[in-house]
Amino acid sequence: MRLSPAPLRLSRGPALLALALPLAAALAFSDETLDKVAKSEGYCSRILRAQGTRREGYTEFSLRVEGDPDFYKPGSSYRVTLSAAPPSYFRGFTLIALKENREGDKEEDHAGTFQIIDEEETQFMSNCPVAVTESTPRRRTRIQVFWIAPPTGTGCVILNAAVLRLLYAGIKDKTSCYPTLDGVTDRPILDCCACGTAKYRLTFYGNWSEKTHPKDYPRRANHWSAIIGGSHSKNYVLWEYGGYASEGVKQVAELGSPVKMEEEIRQQSDEVLTVIKAKAQWPAWQPVNVRAAPSAEFSVDRTRHLMSFLTMMGPSPDWNVGLSAEDLCTKECGWVQKVVQDLIPWDAGTDSGVTYESPNKPTIPQEKIRPLTSLDHPQSPFYDPEGGSITQVARVVIERIARKGEQCNIVPDNVDDIVADLAPEEKDEDDTPETCIYSNWSPWSACSSSTCEKGKRMRQRMLKAQLDLSVPCPDTQDFQPCMGPGCSDEDGSTCTMSEWITWSPCSVSCGMGMRSRERYVKQFPEDGSVCMLPTEETEKCTVNEECSPSSCLVTEWGEWDDCSATCGMGMKKRHRMVKMSPADGSMCKAETSQAEKCMMPECHTIPCLLSPWSEWSDCSVTCGKGMRTRQRMLKSLAELGDCNEDLEQAEKCMLPECPIDCELSEWSQWSECNKSCGKGHMIRTRTIQMEPQFGGAPCPETVQRKKCRARKCLRSPSIQKLRWREARESRRSEQLREESDGEQFPGCRMRPWTAWSECTKLCGGGIQERYMTVKKRFKSSQFTSCKDKKEIRACNVHPC
Repeated sequence: MRLSPAPLRLSRGPALLALALPLAAALAFSDETLDKVAKSEGYCSRILRAQGTRREGYTEFSLRVEGDPDFYKPGSSYRVTLSAAPPSYFRGFTLIALKENREGDKEEDHAGTFQIIDEEETQFMSNCPVAVTESTPRRRTRIQVFWIAPPTGTGCVILNAAVLRLLYAGIKDKTSCYPTLDGVTDRPILDCCACGTAKYRLTFYGNWSEKTHPKDYPRRANHWSAIIGGSHSKNYVLWEYGGYASEGVKQVAELGSPVKMEEEIRQQSDEVLTVIKAKAQWPAWQPVNVRAAPSAEFSVDRTRHLMSFLTMMGPSPDWNVGLSAEDLCTKECGWVQKVVQDLIPWDAGTDSGVTYESPNKPTIPQEKIRPLTSLDHPQSPFYDPEGGSITQVARVVIERIARKGEQCNIVPDNVDDIVADLAPEEKDEDDTPETCIYSNWSPWSACSSSTCEKGKRMRQRMLKAQLDLSVPCPDTQDFQPCMGPGCSDEDGSTCTMSEWITWSPCSVSCGMGMRSRERYVKQFPEDGSVCMLPTEETEKCTVNEECSPSSCLVTEWGEWDDCSATCGMGMKKRHRMVKMSPADGSMCKAETSQAEKCMMPECHTIPCLLSPWSEWSDCSVTCGKGMRTRQRMLKSLAELGDCNEDLEQAEKCMLPECPIDCELSEWSQWSECNKSCGKGHMIRTRTIQMEPQFGGAPCPETVQRKKCRARKCLRSPSIQKLRWREARESRRSEQLREESDGEQFPGCRMRPWTAWSECTKLCGGGIQERYMTVKKRFKSSQFTSCKDKKEIRACNVHPC
């Protein structure tokens, strides 16, 4: 495959194992002795020389760049896929990108860089780090890597692939390199040569879950937005790597809203054939046996043969997955049968958030659309310091389900083409109203055709109840196209047969005879072997059971009537008519009706029909732990049967912690008065048992004082003088004592600190208190800060 700067051209020759930028490509095969070649410094160039034995026209393998671009944009990322068409496979491979006309034995010969997507599948070659190879040798049918385009001025680039199986064969594609004109190139027109139209079904499988992507996974709000896209021509681009997101893409990427995107698509009505829409997924992942994967059908034609779509990964800043300009037209002028693509998320370039639930942070100026990588930001949920690949978050399957109009594909239809067109277009499960209660479908009947002629098969179900007579219920029978044994690739058939030609006339005019019919081989086995399927068959025929004047001529039997029972065992009948009465005028004795037993699906009780769950109620408390509930209603009628399903659910809820106010002990008893006569005071205290928490009320005072008055002091002169003398001596001795154990403060003298109180808790952290009270205020003092003091300290902080 060869690529050039702004021109990136893909090779569309018979072998797709080479791309060109413009893209000329080569794919190589050799025998397994390649593993035994001594690996030296020149091993990179030997990888390329192995391609010299490639066999022309070998089409089992393909090398493809996502979107089939015609030119590369310097610095942009492209997904490169190397695949094998079943039943082919490969065990090992080597992928390398070279500048045109370079051998690859020098570092400057290589162009751009590869980025690993899946480390379990791919790795860089240890002795040739610019090349990508397999991680483990095993059978595989596809690998993918990212290729980062080189800077401007590199010129044409050749992507080379070597595939290891049991035999290597070289394949070459020729593609010219488109030159650049003043750094700007027009995108070449890639015409589709297919005829008629084709109808496809897109099925989206979301694999993004907490199990696959555990880092910061958003448990409650994870989802995929509604899918939006379209089948369109090459003149319209919904989105592309290296381009800028439109307003519609931005609203899908940031809000999950497809409204603006659909409006933009419909404005391009001349370039768009079908608008693709599918429902959102809440949550992002559930097993397919619990919830059907979202799907949508669309059509393509010769001018509008590309399809693009996108869906938002929610919640996220602006992350999406999708396909851009997927070409469903083949180089053989046919329509692709099936596309399977694993998807990783890409950034729309409109928001700079780095986590699933980052706040809005618009990117100014807007950046280009690019794939996310594991090295974008350390806070990214996909971050890997070693730069590993991002695990795929989704898979999309696009299958062809019908072709209409005259087809002009160069290669004749094979069995897969025929079977693909016969595949039933399954009905959307949502087509059945919930007011219609059915039994399960019965197994499919045998095919009405025992040959490769198109036939049909049938299945049935029983309508058990119609809860709303104004809403019609769909049919109870379902039909599906089919072919007889030996006409499908599953049966090992390697040749394709035409339909049977109509039966020949019966060999007799009355009685039992024989008739025959023929068909021919449309496509012989590729290996040249003989086709073993029969080309002629015969069967008995009866024109008239008796060849006598009393015999009569009757028609063929008609179709069987519906079974008389809707479930369990019943009877069915079929009829035929008399075409010609006996020539002798007697009564016709031929049987004109037949009856036989028929079995319908088992009769079951009617299931419960319930409404969806309501929203959860408010929490039963305003703070702390509480309960919340939700309900649903029984919609089916009570007389249709009992329903044992729960109609109410309850779960615990947690709100912010409730405020806790300060808690105090009771006041202590008042102390004794500090004076034996005259005026004095006494105090009382209390301790803090619980500090305030979570915004609770603060603690009030813990010490109170009040005045007290003892008996009056005596006034006798002699006694008074004695008391003054005693008081003077007392003050002198107290002053000496205070100088040793008291504390001096401006304007007052304080008593010594009391002893620490007992700790309020034995463990888990409590508090202790001690006090210092004012002993004396100086009359001449002007200070007002002379107050009782308190100290608090932590205690018993060890855990309980």
